[in-house]
Amino acid sequence: MEIIDADGHINDHACGEEIARYMPKGNQLSRPFPELDHLHFRYLKQNRRNTGNPTPEDWTDFLDKTGISWTVLYPTAGLAVGRIMAEEWAVVACKAYNTWLYERFLNRSPRLKGVALIPFQNVDAGISELRRAVKELGMLGGMLPSNGEAIQGHLGNKIYWPLYAEAEKLGCALAVHVGCLHHMGLDSFSTYYPAHALGHPFSLMIQAAGMLAHGIFERFPKLRVAFLEGGATWVPFFMDRLDRSYHDGHVQLDLDGNLIGGPIHGEKASDYFKKQLREGRIFVGFDCDDDGLGTAVKKGGREPFLFGSDFPHEVFDAAKCRHEIDELLGRDDLTTTDKEAALGGNALRFYRPGL
Repeated sequence: MEIIDADGHINDHACGEEIARYMPKGNQLSRPFPELDHLHFRYLKQNRRNTGNPTPEDWTDFLDKTGISWTVLYPTAGLAVGRIMAEEWAVVACKAYNTWLYERFLNRSPRLKGVALIPFQNVDAGISELRRAVKELGMLGGMLPSNGEAIQGHLGNKIYWPLYAEAEKLGCALAVHVGCLHHMGLDSFSTYYPAHALGHPFSLMIQAAGMLAHGIFERFPKLRVAFLEGGATWVPFFMDRLDRSYHDGHVQLDLDGNLIGGPIHGEKASDYFKKQLREGRIFVGFDCDDDGLGTAVKKGGREPFLFGSDFPHEVFDAAKCRHEIDELLGRDDLTTTDKEAALGGNALRFYRPGL
């Protein structure tokens, strides 16, 4: 059974000066990206663990010890790209990060694959950078943040449609990844764990709803979008809530009397969502210790779910990661086919390396 890590990370917090060397002279700051939010990394805890700064060699060693074939690397500091309001800064910071990621990691081993940061603040520049990242740097697609002040409304907004058209044309993946946890009613929390617990799935659900209900997947039927690092159990909750709202009469019509929001007459809202999952337009990352994964697979099907190590964040060594993989392999609420899909098959369908 091939295991593919659909969501690993590098510690670009510790590499800001390296990334800055790729930025224009006079703007080579050691921290190209802003703080994630008001509480990330800023609270007291016992035995505070530094996630470290894994090198390419550290990463390949981790892959060897866990039995993972290859990983797809996402940023850490760069997850805050959605907070950059200045378009020009977003463009140069994303370009610098992408070039650095290629030079520092992707060019060192074919087992280390990358997803580019996209300066969505300027859609034309975002399109150009996505094209460069895929065609010149060999990346598998682009990342969009699930939250941030610079997002214009939500990711279903028409302003982003040209970016989705380009991703569809390139045949590459797009991933909506959790990072910032503010502006969702959690800003006044002085305790971090509930902000972390709720902010991850809530921000993904908001963006998934925005894209789903504003016609993204009809207009771009070949687009593939993953929603990462919010667990799997938001999927059945999301389906239940969609049905309750849609079929209780909370539907909208356009001026010609046509339904707005995705489902056609007689179609359940949850079935419409499930269609996107089943047909490979929407994918969802899960945590290996996700107790509700079996329920999510039962409700949403096995097709969308992606294993992610989250190394070196929540999973900080190979032994812990391998233990979680073995626990998943031992679960009796998932079939062998479910496990094969979740641990590797779905990642191949989403990222499509080599195409």
